[in-house]
Amino acid sequence: MPDPFGFDHALGVITPSGNLVVERVTTAFLRDVPTVSAHFARIPVFGARDPFPAGYDLDGMLTAARLLAHAKPDAIFWSGSKGGAIGLAHDIDLKARIEDATGIPATTSCLALQPALTRLGAARIALVTPYAPDYQRRLVDQLRRDGIDIVAESHLGMTDNLSYASVGVDRILAQVAEVMPHRPDAVLAWCTNYAGALAAGRAEATHGVPLLDAVTLPLWQVLGGLGVAPRPAAARWGRLFAPG
Repeated sequence: MPDPFGFDHALGVITPSGNLVVERVTTAFLRDVPTVSAHFARIPVFGARDPFPAGYDLDGMLTAARLLAHAKPDAIFWSGSKGGAIGLAHDIDLKARIEDATGIPATTSCLALQPALTRLGAARIALVTPYAPDYQRRLVDQLRRDGIDIVAESHLGMTDNLSYASVGVDRILAQVAEVMPHRPDAVLAWCTNYAGALAAGRAEATHGVPLLDAVTLPLWQVLGGLGVAPRPAAARWGRLFAPG
């Protein structure tokens, strides 16, 4: 169907309800990919308490996915980092459920991570987050069980989901500097309500090490699958999931 706005592709994005970063970052980065639009649905994730600590609210996720499917996007993805702490198997299952329910290809932040690390040849990973110590330990342990070698980490001790969005770029850059003595191959900013994407360019220019974040990883994986080449301003992300 011809699109009077000039868009060739639409993306469906599921985001936590207490999140201020996903829409802002996704929309900003798609300015460099003018033929692609993003459309968002929210599921209840807010405050400091998770009512589904060991898994996903699958009813909420599938309701959001079905509503996005009404717009017939080319792909649907969960822009959320929880899979890192509960295990990759949950994201594999979520992908399958969304695809079964909608007939539309799906992915998640967690499912986009390993292909990016493989493509970069990055084995030693440093982790920066806004999280509290207990959750950070759980996250590090699970990432290691899922085959990611976390050699250093920095966390800020926050617990309320909304507060994560208040962390500024300079503070994230300071966290990156904290982990660099451990000589990681890449740094992972792992929270979709945390502006790691905005710190990436400066971090890479300063330290010469890629900084990956949970918001843009699934975005660029989907764009690569669609064969969409980012404009030069977005080329640093396009190298992770090149078209073709």
